Amino acid sequence: MPKRGYHHGNLRQALVDAALELIELRGPTGFTLSEAAKQAGVTPAAVYRHFEGREDLIAEAALQGYEMFADLMDYAYQSGQPSALAAFEATGRAYLAFARKHPGHYISMFESGISINRTPELAAAANRANGVLEKAAADLSQHIPADKRPPASMFSAHIWAMSHGVVELFARNSPGRASPFPPEDLLESGIGIYLRGLGLVAPDS
Repeated sequence: MPKRGYHHGNLRQALVDAALELIELRGPTGFTLSEAAKQAGVTPAAVYRHFEGREDLIAEAALQGYEMFADLMDYAYQSGQPSALAAFEATGRAYLAFARKHPGHYISMFESGISINRTPELAAAANRANGVLEKAAADLSQHIPADKRPPASMFSAHIWAMSHGVVELFARNSPGRASPFPPEDLLESGIGIYLRGLGLVAPDS
């Protein structure tokens, strides 16, 4: 097998890419470093020049995922401006889109057991993504009277949890689970109910 990592001059990234493929196929605990090395076309010993172990490799995949995710969330937020509602809804759709397009990264970020506080860089990337959703929530809820307004961090956490639940149950082909509705419709209707409860969206006529 040709040593793709060396050929491309970026062994570290070749190993991350190999791990992402294996994570998507087998989950974060379903492969060894030796298998990642073989997938990348290098010897097992080469892995340890860049990563201390499998968790270190997965953490790098999660870091790259959070950086991409934060960029996507920010782009979605900006694309909805100047409407606070459109910007907020766009971030929810971006969550689903990311999970579908980058399943290896998504699993590394949310299902691997890797703490976002493992490294300062990982924590910063994760907090940047969360910050976009918090800002969108703050923008949307600023007209609610202060004594009735939920904290932006709580508001965004509710929507994050809802988005994550839709992804886990219906957007990633969980065995034995199916929905008669597209995941996007489930999330949009759920967010609509939540926003109506806060008085941010008018009731259906």
